[in-house]
Amino acid sequence: MNERTYESAVLINAALEDDQIESILSKIQETITSGGGNIREIENWGRKRLAYVVKKNKIGYYAIFRFDAPPNLVSRLERQYQLDENILRYINLKLSGDALAQIEKDKKEVSEIVEIEERIPTPDNSAEELTEDDSEKK
Repeated sequence: MNERTYESAVLINAALEDDQIESILSKIQETITSGGGNIREIENWGRKRLAYVVKKNKIGYYAIFRFDAPPNLVSRLERQYQLDENILRYINLKLSGDALAQIEKDKKEVSEIVEIEERIPTPDNSAEELTEDDSEKK
């Protein structure tokens, strides 16, 4: 079969313990790999406040999976999401070549920004240097 690239965003109940959330994430990974998929990237955004209440929850745990897989795997994945009561919401998208290029471009820009920010001295460091210099003068 012809493999395609997908993105699956999952909103998990944040009231669960960290190990329970990790268990859900590992089940999703296992479903993808056992179904013939290849995981490209996993983004764990962590716990975030929701814009509105979802199934009586104000906070959710976000995770995004990007993977290559045959089309029939997506229906199996969606079935797993529906059966798991701890998954509040999900969305699966087929990514085009343009979308993949934009994701790579965004990653490159973010890494450049992080690299620049690491070279800028922080206010905490400069304040410490000033106090050390002042104490030496006295």
